[in-house]
Amino acid sequence: MPLKNKHAEATQLLRASIAHFPTTTLNFDEKVEIFTDGALIVKGNTIQDVGDYSSMHTRYPDAVIKDYSGKWILPGLIDSHLHYPQTQSIANYGDQLLSWLENYTFPAEMAFEDEAHAAHIAKVFLNQLLKNGTTTGFVFTTVHASSSHALFRAASDINMAIVAGKVCMDRHCPSNLQDTPALAQRESADLIDEWHNKGRNKYALTPRFAPTSSDAQLAAIGELASQYTDVFIQTHLSENHDEIAWVKSLFPSANGYLDVYDKYNLVRERAVFGHGIHLNQEEWERLGEARATIAFCPTSNLFLGSGLFNMEQARASNVHVALATDVGAGTTFNMFKTYGDAYKVSQLRNAPISPLEGFYLMTQGAAAAHKLDDEIGNLNPGTAADFIVVEPRFDELTALRIDKDALFKDVFFALSILGDDRMIEETWISGQCCYSKKENLDAMA
Repeated sequence: MPLKNKHAEATQLLRASIAHFPTTTLNFDEKVEIFTDGALIVKGNTIQDVGDYSSMHTRYPDAVIKDYSGKWILPGLIDSHLHYPQTQSIANYGDQLLSWLENYTFPAEMAFEDEAHAAHIAKVFLNQLLKNGTTTGFVFTTVHASSSHALFRAASDINMAIVAGKVCMDRHCPSNLQDTPALAQRESADLIDEWHNKGRNKYALTPRFAPTSSDAQLAAIGELASQYTDVFIQTHLSENHDEIAWVKSLFPSANGYLDVYDKYNLVRERAVFGHGIHLNQEEWERLGEARATIAFCPTSNLFLGSGLFNMEQARASNVHVALATDVGAGTTFNMFKTYGDAYKVSQLRNAPISPLEGFYLMTQGAAAAHKLDDEIGNLNPGTAADFIVVEPRFDELTALRIDKDALFKDVFFALSILGDDRMIEETWISGQCCYSKKENLDAMA
C-alpha cells in the first residue's frame, strides 16, 4: 500500500540531482537531460514540471519542498520480462533451460492453483520490484487465470503499471499445467476484457514458448491478437540451442523459430520476445521490420549458460531492445545489476554497452519500444509520477568509490557493479511513495 503522504494533494517540489531521457534517441551522451541541482514538480499522480531547482522554486513558490540533495531522482525502471511465479525459484543450482523448466519452474507454478498462494506471492513479488526501483514489469503469470487476477489486483492496490498475461500451454508440460486452445483463448479474452486498459493494467497474450503450444493453440492466440490490436504479446525466442532444435522438430514446415510465431500474427509492435540470443539474419531483419522488441536478459542468459546476446546486431537491424531480469532464472530483481551483467556480456563480445545506453534501455528506450513513452520511462510533464530516489553513497565502499560531484554516467556505472537494493531510498508510484528504505528498516527493527 502507498505510504501516508499528508502532502499528496499539494504541489510538491522534490529537490535532488536529476537524470532522464526526455525523447527517444540513439545519441545517449547528447540527449540525456541532467540537472545537477534539480527539482521535480509533482501534482497528484502526474509530473507537472522538471528543471533546475532555482527556476522551479521561482515558478512554484507555494510548492511543498522535499529536499533530497545529494541523491538522484530517476524515472521508475522498466523490467521487460520476468516471471512472478518463479520468485521462489531464484538461485537454484545446476540446470540449463529445458531441465530448469522441468525441475524448478513447473513445480513452482503448480502451487498457483491455490489462489491464496498466488495472492501472497504477488505481494512479495511487487515488494521486491519496488525495493529495487522497478515501477513497471512485463510479467508472465501461470496457466491459472486466477494467478493473473491476483497480480492485477495487487498492482491495482498501489496504482502500479503492470503488463501481464496468463501463460498458455497445451502440451509438453505437466498435465495439471495444461489448458487447451479453446480454454486459452476464452480465459485470455476474459482477462483482456476485465483488466486491459483498466486503471494502469495492460494485458499481454502469453504463449510460454513455441514448444508448449500446439499449432491450434497458437492459431487461437493469433485470433485474439488480430481482434485486440493494442494488447501486448510476450513469449520466448531462441534462448537455447537445444530449444531451437526442438522447435525445428516440432514445426518442420516453419522457416526458423521466429516464423512459428509470425505464421500466427504474433510478430508485430508490442510483441516482446525474451532472449533472442541465437537468431539468423532473416530473423533479425523481420524483427526490425515488425518493430517488435527483444528483452535482453543477461543475468538469466549467464546463469543458464544460454549464450551472449548480440547487441551490435540488434542495433544494425533496428530492433528495439529492452533490459529485463527474467526472474527467476535471472539472478536479481535489480535493474542496475542487470545492466552490470549486460555490460559484462557486451565486453565478452568486444563491444561494451555504455552506462548511458544501459540507463536508456531500462527507462525511455524500453518505454518507447513498448509504445508507452507518453506515460512512463521519463520525467516529462504530463507523465505518470513514477520515479525513484537513489542514494549513490549508501555504504563505506560506494562512499569511497563515488565522488560527491561525480558525473551521472559514472554514478550509474559504479552502482551497476557495486549496488543493491540499499541504494534505493524511495520508490514512487503515481505520485505516492510506495517504498521507503527508512520506513522499511524501521518496520524491521
